[in-house]
Amino acid sequence: MSEEFSSLLNVTNFSFLKDVDAIAVGVSGGADSMALVCLLGRWGEEHGVSIHALSVDHGLRPEAASEVRQVAKILSSKPAVRHAILTWDKPIDKCVQEEARKARYTLMAEYCAAQEISTLFLAHHQDDQAETFLFRLAKGSGLDGLAGMQPVSHYNDNLVLCRPFLALSKERLIATCDAVGVSFIEDPSNQNDKFARVRLRRAREILEGEGLSNKRLAVTAERLSRASIGLDEVASRVLCIAAKEKNTKLIVFKFSELVLWPEEIVLR
Repeated sequence: MSEEFSSLLNVTNFSFLKDVDAIAVGVSGGADSMALVCLLGRWGEEHGVSIHALSVDHGLRPEAASEVRQVAKILSSKPAVRHAILTWDKPIDKCVQEEARKARYTLMAEYCAAQEISTLFLAHHQDDQAETFLFRLAKGSGLDGLAGMQPVSHYNDNLVLCRPFLALSKERLIATCDAVGVSFIEDPSNQNDKFARVRLRRAREILEGEGLSNKRLAVTAERLSRASIGLDEVASRVLCIAAKEKNTKLIVFKFSELVLWPEEIVLR
């Protein structure tokens, strides 16, 4: 194992995965997801855990089918990795990137449910977090939205999403792939200006010059996340204090208790 790969393994904590025999990971073929699946593959070998690598063909580009087959070929040498190609066969005509994202999550969640897998790893990194922050800022998101993606979150009652790379730059992940000799694919849609996220990506070059680096934006999102979690905890306590009656159809509050708290807590 190379020094770069060992370093990446050391900053990625999988200790919360106990008594599992299989986990899943989304693999587009880009440097970020290839670094993650290789890392998980090595971890899986050491711990006797099967890694299900899931690649989605949305049918949006003619090259997509050959790209996922290329990913399958690259991963065929990883003994702990089992690769699956998931195909979306419904039309995606508008809000292409957003709808493609929903389709991707739907297919991966369905696969995980069928295989009784409860943990899905995703390779979102620091650059993605900064992009998400700016995208949501442009949409007028509040505190919770600007907190960005979480390292661990629930997709539904049966599936947990894990994003161990949120503190790492894409540059670091490309260096990892280069260091271990793992090839990866560049998606041409990442250069297409018709997508808002691509335009924001390019705007970041200007923001960098003003000190708004990807790292700084990601750190800001992390701090907002901490504040959001704290407010939620306080709101939960106030709910216990101020709720006279609480069931699925009706919640009755003691108004005299509720008005003692800041508006943000009351809204939550």
